[in-house]
Amino acid sequence: MPEQGAQAPAVPQSAVPSSPSSLKATRRAGLLMILVLGGLTATPPLSMDMYLPALPAVTRSLHAPASTVQLTLTACLAGMALGQLVVGPMSDKWGRRRPLLTGLAVYVVATALCAVAPNVESLVAFRLLQGLAGAAGIVIARAVVRDLYDGVAMARFFSTLMLVSGVAPIVAPLVGGQILRVTDWRGVFVILTFVGTALAVLVWTRLPETLAPADRHAGGTAEALRGMRALLADLPFTGYMLTGGFSFAALFAYISASPFVVQEIYGATPQTFSLLFGINSVGLVAVGQINGKLLVGRVSMDKVLGAGLAVVLLAATALLLMATGAFGEVGLVPVAAGLFVLMSAMGVTLPNAQTLALMRTRHSAGSASALLGTSSFLIGAIASPLVGIAGEHTAVPMAVVQLVAALVAVACFVGMCRPWNTRTTAEGVGS
Repeated sequence: MPEQGAQAPAVPQSAVPSSPSSLKATRRAGLLMILVLGGLTATPPLSMDMYLPALPAVTRSLHAPASTVQLTLTACLAGMALGQLVVGPMSDKWGRRRPLLTGLAVYVVATALCAVAPNVESLVAFRLLQGLAGAAGIVIARAVVRDLYDGVAMARFFSTLMLVSGVAPIVAPLVGGQILRVTDWRGVFVILTFVGTALAVLVWTRLPETLAPADRHAGGTAEALRGMRALLADLPFTGYMLTGGFSFAALFAYISASPFVVQEIYGATPQTFSLLFGINSVGLVAVGQINGKLLVGRVSMDKVLGAGLAVVLLAATALLLMATGAFGEVGLVPVAAGLFVLMSAMGVTLPNAQTLALMRTRHSAGSASALLGTSSFLIGAIASPLVGIAGEHTAVPMAVVQLVAALVAVACFVGMCRPWNTRTTAEGVGS
C-alpha cells in the first residue's frame, strides 16, 4: 500500500469500470460525483437529524416514554449497521448500482410507512426497515470512493464528501424545526420520502458502475465471510475500525441525548435547538475541510487522528464535570461550547479513521466498508439508549457515555493501530 504522504497513484486497474471511457467521464465529472456520493452519505443525518426536534412531540403524540421513543433512533441506527453488513458484500459480487438502487427503493417505501405509523411500536419497526435500506447508500458510497481513489487522494475526497454530507446535519434540524411549525412530526417523514425519491432518480441517471465485472467476487456468503475474517485478522484495520466506531458512539450519544438536554433541561425551543445543532455541524464541516485542504499530505494522518481523539477526550471530560456540577450551576452556553468542540473534532477523527482503515485493503472494498459502517452503527446503537437511562432531566449519562467511548477509542488507536510503526501503516490486507 502507498505510504500516507505519497502522491495519489493513478486509479488501479482493479478499480476501472467496464468501460475505460466511463471512468474518464466519471473522473471529469468530479463535482457531480461528489454531489451524488455526498447525497448518499447524507442519508443517515437526514434520517436522524431532521427528526430530532420532533422527539419530544413524538413522546406526547404516541403517549410513549422518552426512553421508548429513543428506540426509534436506535432501531434506525441498528438497521443501518446490519444493512451495511449485507449490502457491502453484495456490492462486491453484483457491482455497486443494483444493490444501491434496490436499497433506495425500499428506503422510500419504509419512510412513507413511518409517516403513517399508528403507534410507537410500528414506528420502531418501520425505522428499522428504513435503516436497513438506507445502509445501501452509506456503504456503497465508501466503496465507490475506494474504487476510484487511493491514499492521500482518498483522504481528501472523504474530507470533501464531509463538506457535502455535512450540509445535511446543518440544514436537517433547521428544516425539521420549521416543519414542526406548520405540521406535526409525520410531516418530517413525508419530506424524507420525497428526498429519497429524488436521490434514487439522481443515482439512476448519474452514477455509473465503478466495479468491473472482472473484479467482482463470484463466491457466495462463505467467501464474503472469509474476506471479512481476513480483514478483521489485520490488527491495524480492526484498530482503526474500532477507533472510528467508538468515536462515532461519542458523536451519537450527543445526537440521541441533545434534544432532551437542550430542550428539556435548559428550556430551549425546537428552533433554538436546531440552530445550536447547525452551528455544531458547521464546526464539524469546517474542521473537515481544514483536514482535507491543509493537513492531509502535509501531516501524518495518524498524528492528526491522535490529535482529534485528544480533543474529543478533553471535551467529553469537561462535559461530564459540568453535568455533575463540578463547576457549579452552568447554563446552556458552556454546555453548548463543550458540545461544539466535541463535534468539531469529529471533522478529523472520523474521515481519517475511515481512510486509514480502507488503505489497508485494495480489494473487497464493499466488505471493508461494510465492516467500518456496521461497527460504527452498532456501537452507536448501543450507546443511544444508555444516554436516557437516568431519565430526560440529567445530562450525566450522555457525558459518561461520551467519555467512556473516547477512552476506548484512544485505547484502540494506541494499542492496535500502533501509529508510531510506519511499517504497520504502509502494509495492508490484499496489497
